[in-house]
Amino acid sequence: MSPPRDRHYVGRVGWLRAAVLGANDGIVSTASLILGVAATQQSKTAVLIAGVAGLAAGAMSMAAGEYVSVQSQADTEAADLARERRELRTDKEGELEELTKIYIKRGLERPLARKVAEQLTAHNALEAHARDELGISERTTARPLQAAFASALSFATGAALPLTAVALCPFTLVLPVISGSSLVFLAGLGALAARVGGAPMLRAAVRVTFWGLLAMGITTLVGKFVGPVV
Repeated sequence: MSPPRDRHYVGRVGWLRAAVLGANDGIVSTASLILGVAATQQSKTAVLIAGVAGLAAGAMSMAAGEYVSVQSQADTEAADLARERRELRTDKEGELEELTKIYIKRGLERPLARKVAEQLTAHNALEAHARDELGISERTTARPLQAAFASALSFATGAALPLTAVALCPFTLVLPVISGSSLVFLAGLGALAARVGGAPMLRAAVRVTFWGLLAMGITTLVGKFVGPVV
């Protein structure tokens, strides 16, 4: 029998962050928008229209924001790699010594650090410097389109939950139903994200639920006070 493989969760950080952020934002933003509009005593149709508009606008905003952010990271990585290529062409010995010092700082004796640096340089110098000097690897490299799609899809999925709830419930029960169901959705999302990421589930669920409750409470109060004035 082969020995069991260690389970590590760091490889999930990129997509998990985007998915959790998108879904959480979708639930909180759409539920808060629905509660704010409902608190002004508008019709159910108006509340649904506001919710659908919030879903579409939020998904596009998340996609655009995530793409720009991750593309900026990708541009920085590309610039660093281009600089590293030039340095490897013009100063091979200096780059080899730089790699050696990195391994010495990590605990290797100089002779062994030098030997490791030489062997990794011979195998793939750019890959060694990208990973050990710049912290860039295949696992952590920026993927703008993937991040944008994941954010938009997760936001839309999260936003669809309170929208479905408001579509199914009587208008007179919109406030308690949306508040309660959204908090349940948020708690479940926080627990699921923690489970996938190997973190404590209860703490994550409480944290997400608290901030969601705060956001929805403030938006509802704004709707109650601003609605009569407008």
